[in-house]
Amino acid sequence: MTDFRELHHREGQPLLLPNPWDVGSARLLESLGFEALATTSSGFAATLGRLDYGVTRDEAIGHAATIAAAVDVPVSADLENGFGAAPEEAAETVRLASQAGLAGGSIEDTTGRDEEPVYDLDTAAVRVEAAAEAARKTGFVLTARAENHLHGRDDLADTIARLQAYEAAGADVLYAPGLTSLDDIREVVSAVGKPVNVLALPHAPSVAELAEVGVRRISVGGSFAFAALGALVDAARELREQGTYGFTDQARKGSKAARAAFGQR
Repeated sequence: MTDFRELHHREGQPLLLPNPWDVGSARLLESLGFEALATTSSGFAATLGRLDYGVTRDEAIGHAATIAAAVDVPVSADLENGFGAAPEEAAETVRLASQAGLAGGSIEDTTGRDEEPVYDLDTAAVRVEAAAEAARKTGFVLTARAENHLHGRDDLADTIARLQAYEAAGADVLYAPGLTSLDDIREVVSAVGKPVNVLALPHAPSVAELAEVGVRRISVGGSFAFAALGALVDAARELREQGTYGFTDQARKGSKAARAAFGQR
């Protein structure tokens, strides 16, 4: 299996890290040539009929472990905020994920509290430090996430300060989901020394543009999962409201891809 850490250190070639939501989507993405995969908390929650942050630590790690066992490429786990406020909880989450066969995982600085959605910088850095210490013991690739932009705090200086603190605390990859300005992303990349992950969002720069400014990893979050659900909605509405079957054209494409992917093992 390719070393997950090494995939983050290729000049001009960002690691494209798609986010499957179940074993079938993971094996299909692997068959299309992706070198590594990452789970999506929102996509997984949707398979259970829940919203994001609606799964337990055991469920999240068990789900990620099942995906990792089903493919021959490294898998990184979406570990939300570490499933606990205490630094020890973040460390335990990383330890359990590593034991379960995951190559890496991400820890967010979100609190889960509406009145104070993001941890203060000092607290957040201590949590990353604890998680990083656990990660170093096994070679687990730890991604530290600064979530302020997803909570209406569009303060680039705060983002950079957080990512610099997480780098100093031992994180291997740095990630600030919500950034879409190429200038902002360039500034973030220039301000830190560890690989930076960017989330693919509407109006975000292209892969080529992100590679040009030094981004080392690009992920899609729950977008693929919800694109699949969107296709289901369109097909269901066509059947229910129009009484036609145009969706079968797309179904044939999916069936062909599934046969190719699932027949390889």
